[in-house]
This record gives sequence, structure tokens and C-alpha cells, in this order.
Amino acid sequence: MNAEIVHCEGGVTLLGGGIAAPADVANSLTIAPVLVAADGGADRALALGLMPAAVIGDMDSLSAAGRAALAGRLHPVAEQDSTDFGKCLRLVAARFYLCLGFTGLRLDHTLAALTELTTRPGQIVILIAEDEVIFRAPPRLALDLPLGTRLSLHPMGPASGRSTGLRWPIDGLAFAPESRTGTSNAVTGPVTLEIDGPMLVLLPKDQLSPVLHALLPPDVRGE
Repeated sequence: MNAEIVHCEGGVTLLGGGIAAPADVANSLTIAPVLVAADGGADRALALGLMPAAVIGDMDSLSAAGRAALAGRLHPVAEQDSTDFGKCLRLVAARFYLCLGFTGLRLDHTLAALTELTTRPGQIVILIAEDEVIFRAPPRLALDLPLGTRLSLHPMGPASGRSTGLRWPIDGLAFAPESRTGTSNAVTGPVTLEIDGPMLVLLPKDQLSPVLHALLPPDVRGE
């Protein structure tokens, strides 16, 4: 069994070494103020003037300067059966995770991060990419979004579901990565989704607030 490295009663911001706009990192930290870096993401944190509570990973990307600056906060995990992102999600206990810097630079890293979202249905993991917020759809979801908002659904395996509030309803459709996806749907009213199977929801990045409201329980939202 893995011992937790970080335990947080609220949200954690996870920072990787990919693309992460400074404004997005700053906004994430106002929502999930505990910062944990995945390997080379620690160099990104230091460049932004931030000190992560912990650095987790196989440490193959962290610079020598980063190692020196973060001595005592490094938690090497040598196994190669999971990504650094996966290691963080496994070893950091939190109510939810806002994850930046896991997309953009390398397609293989981006694909691996998207896969991690689908393998952890018991965790609330929100990936903040360059232009989008991405998360695994829970079995039931209600979203209050502006009319016309782009909403894409991407299956990571066989999936099906029902919807309201979408221009093209998904009722009765069989989704699968090799056959049918739900790219570029549009919001026509209050959105409800009932999803069976591993399905990613992709929304514009400026819709992070309604996503948080939909995914987080009331006590975490401060209600």
C-alpha cells in the first residue's frame, strides 16, 4: 500500500512541466492553495516564485538547481509503471485536484494525462489545458452554462448516456474512440448528463467555475 505524501482537506493544485499559463496557476491556487509539483513541474513552480509543498516523481526531468532549491521536499518514486501525474494522484490525498502543465509540450504526455483522468473515477480530477477544462464525467452531472457554450464529449472506451440541454442529444448513441465521439456539441439550456462508461467532458477554460460547482460537494464549495 502506498503511503500518502500529502494530505489535504480541500483542493490541491498539481503542476507539471508542460504548458501552464501563470495566470491559470495563480487562479488555481486561489481555489486549491496547496501546491504539489510533478517532477519537472517543480522548475516551473520555482520560475513562478512558488514553493511546492512536495515534489513527486521519478525525478528524471527536475534540474540540478531545482533539486538544490527543493531539498527536503523531494519524494522520488522510482517505479516506471505509472506517469508522474499518476504518482501524484496516487500519493496525494485531497478532496479535488486542479491539474496544470500536463498538456501542450508532448503529445504522448498529453495522451497519458487524459488516460489518467479515466482510470480514477473515485477522484475529482480537473485538467486545465491551454484552452479547455477537461474531466471525467461522473454518472450524473448537471451544469449551468451560457447558451451556445461548446461542450465536447470524448469516450475513452465504450460509453453511452442521456442528455438534456444539448443541441444534439446523446440518448441512444453508442460512443467509442474508434467509432463515435461527441465533438463540438452546443449548450441550449441547463445541461444534464447521465453517463455510463469512461467519458471525458471538455469545456472552454472560462467555464471552470460552473464545473467546480457541478463536481464539488456543497461542504467543499463552502455552502
